[in-house]
Amino acid sequence: MSTVPVEPRPRGAAPFDTSGVVRGDDGIARYQDLPSSLVAMLRDTVDAWQDNEAVVEVGGPRLTYRELWDRAARVAGGLHAEDVRRGDRVAILLPAGADWVVGFLGALLAGAVAVPVNTRFTDPEIDYVLADSGASYVFRQAQPLPEGAPTAADDLGKGDLAAIFYTSGTTGFPKGAMTNHENFLSNVETALRVIELDRSEGPRLRNLVSVPLFHVTGCNSQLLVQLALGGTTVVLPTFDVQRFLHTIEDERIDVLTSVPAIYALALAQPNFGEFALDTVSRIAYGGAPIAPSLVHRITREFPQARVGNGFGLTETSSITTYLPHEWAAEHADSVGFAAPVVDLALDSPNPDTGVGELLIRGPNVVASYWNKPEASANTFVDGWLHSGDLARIDDEGLVYIVDRAKDMINRGGENVYSVEVENALAGAPGVAEAAVVGVPDDVMGEKVGAVVVPAASAEFDSDAVIAYLTERLADFKIPQFFAVSPEPLPRNPGGKLLKHKLREHTEWGPPARGR
Repeated sequence: MSTVPVEPRPRGAAPFDTSGVVRGDDGIARYQDLPSSLVAMLRDTVDAWQDNEAVVEVGGPRLTYRELWDRAARVAGGLHAEDVRRGDRVAILLPAGADWVVGFLGALLAGAVAVPVNTRFTDPEIDYVLADSGASYVFRQAQPLPEGAPTAADDLGKGDLAAIFYTSGTTGFPKGAMTNHENFLSNVETALRVIELDRSEGPRLRNLVSVPLFHVTGCNSQLLVQLALGGTTVVLPTFDVQRFLHTIEDERIDVLTSVPAIYALALAQPNFGEFALDTVSRIAYGGAPIAPSLVHRITREFPQARVGNGFGLTETSSITTYLPHEWAAEHADSVGFAAPVVDLALDSPNPDTGVGELLIRGPNVVASYWNKPEASANTFVDGWLHSGDLARIDDEGLVYIVDRAKDMINRGGENVYSVEVENALAGAPGVAEAAVVGVPDDVMGEKVGAVVVPAASAEFDSDAVIAYLTERLADFKIPQFFAVSPEPLPRNPGGKLLKHKLREHTEWGPPARGR
């Protein structure tokens, strides 16, 4: 493996606060003076701000920090009564809301390992996550959270496993990123520094979570950051653009973090100008490409807000790089600079373009995948995470993601792996072969497109194919566009699909009916 480490920028030119960052003998840069665990972090906040509003579910409960702690501690006791012990996995199969937060924290207070489950997965996908994680207890919708004598695991350490977040795999089997307390705490401190949130203003900050809590963006870079500050997390259980705008106004939201598609949709509302949104002081976006024109529209409509673009992975516990406000408009195609404790390298960079696979190292990077020794060995090598993203890094340290080595499609912040969809299409009615690629889209960044070769003497029926896929894939993975090819798909002599030819030469018609 050939790597080219990125040299640290001169301290005076660094865009982020790097004070208190010390590099250990293992080569990893770390923040000093972090709490010993998420439980310790939450206890400190509760002691300081017990009467402050902690969690608000739009249309549901409102909890102070004391109420949040008491409920989570009783859930921890309830888990112990159900024979859940330290290190056991507890799956969270709940919609976003107050119960999700209480369940997540209750699992941690019990010393268990939280397993957030993507509620958009199909039943077979959910069953796989539950079986693979070996979950001994599952929080389910319409079932009350367990309750027992209050308890809290106060002796947890930074190296203890705290959660397993499952990320979609190229073979159709999700992989569980084993996230310990240090991974979480490092990302919290990174978020504070790159978004420029001052701890002194924390208890006054109100953050709207409009993305799923089962993703690391919603949980790690929004909920947990507010819990560290003593601020308020306002959770939108289901997304509706009008409710989104009303909530910003009614709850006097300060901080927004979402995917570009949500901002584009909000700005396109005919009554957008009728909302009082002047409380918003920070706007972060990420999870999908963003058009420079959309950045300009955001800054124009929210002139009082600092904006920024974040990039990260489940395996990096969320934030890897961040593009600050001062660079946001001019470098909208960049994902920014490495976070203060993150090192970047390029594997075998092309001598002409400088493009290579992005490698990532830092205390936010998980150590391995749960129950996946081979995948772990291929992904985590000599302390570096092989991201699967092809990138270049300019002389200023700005990172540009130029392609996805794993053929991942990023649909409005949801990762869709083409091989998984192709495997499902292989059994669809009337399909002889199929290739799945991303179709550029101004709002979503990309949508899912499939080039299909019909089976002999068969007429391609997109409605029948969609019906077939609906039983096997989450809805966001089902292609929105189909192109029918009368010729076999292009392949190289080794039989590998030449997807670049499909991307360059396929003419996509209108979206499939109902998509």
